[in-house]
Amino acid sequence: MKKSWRIQYHLYRSFWAGVDLLYPPLCGGCAKKGIRWCEDCRKNIRLIPEPKCEICGLPHPKAGICPNCKQKRPSYQALLSWAIFEGPIRKALHRIKYKQDLGLGDALVADFLPYFNQLNWKIDLIVPVPLGKKRFRERGYNQVGLFALPLALASGWKYAPRVLKRARETISQVGLSADERKNNVRDAFIADRRGVAEKTVLVVDDVSTTGATLNSCAEALIRGGAKNVYAFSIARALPHHGLQIV
Repeated sequence: MKKSWRIQYHLYRSFWAGVDLLYPPLCGGCAKKGIRWCEDCRKNIRLIPEPKCEICGLPHPKAGICPNCKQKRPSYQALLSWAIFEGPIRKALHRIKYKQDLGLGDALVADFLPYFNQLNWKIDLIVPVPLGKKRFRERGYNQVGLFALPLALASGWKYAPRVLKRARETISQVGLSADERKNNVRDAFIADRRGVAEKTVLVVDDVSTTGATLNSCAEALIRGGAKNVYAFSIARALPHHGLQIV
C-alpha cells in the first residue's frame, strides 16, 4: 500500500475513534458498552468452512469447482465471503443497516482485513452494490459503502461508488427462492463504461445468499467493458442453501 493510502486509512480510523470518545458505542454483536466490536463477538464468528467452490464460494465436499458453476459459470471470477451470516455478525450487519451504526463498518473491516488480504486479488477499483433511489431516500445511506470505502482505503484501490447504478427498482431478496432472486435482479444494474472499461473490479455486498445480486452486478460491469470482476460479501447466508454446517 502506498504511504498516501496508509495515511488516508489511518485518518478514517482516527475519525471513528474520535466519534467513539464523544459518543461511547455499543458492541454491534452483544451491546456491550464502550466498544463497537468486542473480543467475545469476534471469537464467535464462524468463517465459511473449507473446502468450498473456487468460483461461487459455497462449501463443497471437495476442492475445485462445484457442479452448478461447471454447468453455468457466473459472470464474476470468484465470490468469497468472510463469515457465516449468524449470531453476532448477523446482529452487527442488521445494526448497520437498520440502526444507523455507521462506525461499526470500520470495526468490522479491521477484523476481516487479514482474511481479505490473503485472497491476493489484483483489483483496480472497488464498487459497492448500489441501492435503489427509493431505498436510499428512506435509509439515507448505502450500508455497503461503509465496508467498501475503508476496504478501498486499506487496500490502496480506487473507491468508485458511482460507476454502477440501479437500472430499475427491485423488491427485497429476503424470502425469495433462488429462481425468484435471479429474476428479481436480472438486468437490474447498469455500469458506466467510462469508469470500468478494461478495469478489474471488486463488487462488495454486506450479505450474499445465492449470489444472484452480485452476479447481476458482475454482468452489468462486464457489459460496461470491465476486464474482470471479483465479488466479496462480509457474510454468507448458508442455511438458505440447505447446507449442513458442522
